[in-house]
Amino acid sequence: MADTTVKVDSETRDRFAAVAAARGQSVRAYLAELAIEEENQIKLSKATAVFREIIAQPGLAEAFDDAFPSDAPPRRDAAGRAA
Repeated sequence: MADTTVKVDSETRDRFAAVAAARGQSVRAYLAELAIEEENQIKLSKATAVFREIIAQPGLAEAFDDAFPSDAPPRRDAAGRAA
């Protein structure tokens, strides 16, 4: 992989260097890891949004509980009390 230069102000460069040093990494390794972590956070956020959309569908929780009755938590009313 070819190297390139990224221009940042000296304060930002120093902050990256300090964090990398505290983790026992080079700035290059730290930034590579940071990029992967951020990509994963974006994917996780998208997956979370889809999951929330799916589970919000009416009747889904009840259908799941009916299909797996031994794993179902106790039913609760709108106030969160056991129904």
